[in-house]
Amino acid sequence: MVEGVGVKSSDEYDDYITYLKRRIRQLELQVRTLEADKERLERELSRLRVEMSRLRQPPAFAGNVIEVLDEDRAIVQNYNGPRFVVRIAPWIERDKLKPGSRVALDQRTMAIVEILPSEKDPSVLGFEVIERPNVTYKDIGGLERQLQELREAIELPLKHPDLFEKIGIEPPKGVLLYGPPGCGKTLMAKAIAREVNATFIRVVGSELVRKFIGEGARLVHELFELAKEKAPTIIFIDEIDAIGAKRMDETTGGEREVNRTLMQLLAEMDGFDPRGNVKIIAATNRPDILDPALLRPGRFDRLIEVPLPDFRGRLEILKVHTRKMNLRDVDLRVIAELTEGASGADLKAITTEAGMFAIRNRREYVTQEDFLKAVEKVLGSEHRLAQAIAAHEVMYG
Repeated sequence: MVEGVGVKSSDEYDDYITYLKRRIRQLELQVRTLEADKERLERELSRLRVEMSRLRQPPAFAGNVIEVLDEDRAIVQNYNGPRFVVRIAPWIERDKLKPGSRVALDQRTMAIVEILPSEKDPSVLGFEVIERPNVTYKDIGGLERQLQELREAIELPLKHPDLFEKIGIEPPKGVLLYGPPGCGKTLMAKAIAREVNATFIRVVGSELVRKFIGEGARLVHELFELAKEKAPTIIFIDEIDAIGAKRMDETTGGEREVNRTLMQLLAEMDGFDPRGNVKIIAATNRPDILDPALLRPGRFDRLIEVPLPDFRGRLEILKVHTRKMNLRDVDLRVIAELTEGASGADLKAITTEAGMFAIRNRREYVTQEDFLKAVEKVLGSEHRLAQAIAAHEVMYG
């Protein structure tokens, strides 16, 4: 036989065998990939079948648990209808099933098949809820004594409840902050909530006033339920005088509804443990019109006045608000002297306006002149400003 005609050399056979082996490995890899895809798709198909089966199930009734009898049975009520002794599905967690729980009931057997979340009014969910405020103690100026009293009443019971147990006293249930607007009451409450890693729920008193009978009281109850779910929690009720004004003998229908809301608030405050992890802080500008029932011991135990800042307080507040500003030749002591009677909010507005004057002049720094113009603009009285400047010249020559 002639060499090279119809006969492959041994090198060509080796190369062909190597190619086939490589091809076999590629095909095996493809087979494993396809098998994995098949298992994934089968799981997805099984999940979709279960989901379709659930969607085809008849709708369940919503009801409430009246009493848990034993591990397998409970008494439930479907809305305001009759009460039934029903079975509890085996997959229900028994420790979560309590009297008052909302549950889903099977249409045919009325068995408890699911525990539903507690019902809440949309208004409650619309309240300002901050998991952890970004305000710290360093953001508060000139309120050292007030902040110390607030920390003793709120922070200590949450962080060191054992101290109160050893002494044998109950910590304050609630704290009332009172004073002119814009003096730092909300800031103090937020700073406390951040320090104790508590959820901060802020509600304005007027938001709890409702038109129809019983709505305001229900809103207060659901507010406290939300606070317990997100505990540790600090409830901050701003302008509490909207629902906490003194009750009169002769009242109209609207005033009676406000009184019902107030009574529900009093009942909720009486019903929780002062050593628990839900604390109440309220604020008002009119402490003189509050109902005495709110201020008695066992409710708002500690009253803290938050007055307008004095010279030292104004200076501290100005330092807080200007610590990130680019200042040039600015004497904050002079500004503090010129702003007698200004609140913390006024001082913040003054620093903002001073910065705006600098921006208006296309400068990257703020001068004393900018602050003087800002004081005049915010406080709004040239005569008052001139008097303050004259007093400053007399004092400092």
